[in-house]
Amino acid sequence: MIFGAGPAGLTAALELCRAGVPNVVLEKSAVLGGISQTASYKGYGFDIGGHRFFTKVPVVEAFWNDVLAPEDFPTRRRLSRIYYRKRFFHYPLRVGNALAGLGLWNSARIVASYARARMAPSPVERTFDQWVTNRFGRRLFETFFKTYTEKVWGMPCSEIAADWAAQRIKGLSLTSALKHALVPQRTADTGAGAVITTLIDEFRYPRLGPGMMWERVAALVGEGGGSVELEAPAEVIHWSGRRVSSVAVGGAGGTRSIGGTDFISSLPIRELVRMMDPPPPLAVREAADRLRYRDFLTVALVIDNPDLFPDNWIYIHDPDVAVGRIQNFKNWSPDMVPDPDKTCLGLEYFCFEGDGLWTSTDEELVARGRHEVAALGLARAGDVVDGCVVRMPKAYPVYDGNYHDAIATLRAFFDQFENFQLVGRNGMHRYNNQDHSMLTAMLAVRNILGERHDLWSVNVEESYHEEVTAGEKDALANNLIAIRATERLRPTRIAPEGTTDS
Repeated sequence: MIFGAGPAGLTAALELCRAGVPNVVLEKSAVLGGISQTASYKGYGFDIGGHRFFTKVPVVEAFWNDVLAPEDFPTRRRLSRIYYRKRFFHYPLRVGNALAGLGLWNSARIVASYARARMAPSPVERTFDQWVTNRFGRRLFETFFKTYTEKVWGMPCSEIAADWAAQRIKGLSLTSALKHALVPQRTADTGAGAVITTLIDEFRYPRLGPGMMWERVAALVGEGGGSVELEAPAEVIHWSGRRVSSVAVGGAGGTRSIGGTDFISSLPIRELVRMMDPPPPLAVREAADRLRYRDFLTVALVIDNPDLFPDNWIYIHDPDVAVGRIQNFKNWSPDMVPDPDKTCLGLEYFCFEGDGLWTSTDEELVARGRHEVAALGLARAGDVVDGCVVRMPKAYPVYDGNYHDAIATLRAFFDQFENFQLVGRNGMHRYNNQDHSMLTAMLAVRNILGERHDLWSVNVEESYHEEVTAGEKDALANNLIAIRATERLRPTRIAPEGTTDS
């Protein structure tokens, strides 16, 4: 039994089918893919955030290439920039562009601030601002990190745990960024002789958006003897001792009970704990209630202009507008936009469920989006001909001062179970990328099959996700060649008779 039909849940389902184990996936919503779905409005496709398909994990790369044919999974060039003080800055950093945008005086002050931070770093690194300042200097932190990060999380950087920075931007410093910009072949942070060939300047992307991947995976699960049930929320999880026994499932037909031998959950931990019967110990319930989530909404605007700007996405560091990031989905894939004379932009707003942004009407949010793209100079307000809104609750697990101890308590509780595993971003309350969420699911399946893997070790000691060394790139290339040289794998149909669903 698998709770949640996002990347982690669907990956687990297909891996189980390939191992000959029938299974059932329960999904609360009517849409596959979770935050990696592709939304659609009048034929225009858009992400709930942009989802690059890039990984250093060979088994994940193999999975993707097995699911989608090459013509449906092309490689795209990446261009992303930062909008700051009415100027655009390339990301990753380009020295000439940065100097021109910041000016020699500001650039000199950034370098001086960095030197001070290196000579007298903060002895404590409990918070995001302390962690970043120690590696980039206070002035660069305030220039390129503070405003955007506080937009994303809705709290001061001094209240965000350093763990989030360590996970998301580990391995980078001002020294390595400048070294890459000046001498792209080498970096000081990857060891002697290591060669940086790219800071992810290209990525794979399904022709019709990420939902294309997960819809195909769900179809393969069905062909392989599994089942994906939409609008079928898990409501009560029954457990005793060290085992989960069954789940009460809601839906249009009323509540029913389903048993299983093993259970995998990608549900938000806070909600998961509240579903358990009997209730877990008080300390576990209190730990779950301390977890927080950042919610997210996309305002998709249809613009009567075929070519607005070349970026895949732009980070908006301007405090005068609420939008945090803008995706240009035509530059992700032209097939996402049915009219070649139009462009579809996705304006991303980070919020808390129930706050002013979240409760605004769709009409108000589309009007805000029209105003803000015009204020930023990215499109004329009069060229916005249509728009819609998609809300995504619990998009990001919050790394605040309470989360670390809470997760330790929850992990100790769930680790006692013999047949119940947590996977994925919300399932583990860890800001994993899509590939890392998939890897936790793959390892969970291997545990069911008799191996022993610590899912919590995924994405802990790996090198920075934006960097690829020459050796890593060669390994990925060789892996891809090997996959395409063999017959494409397809799961065989599994006869479920006499087998209990996992």
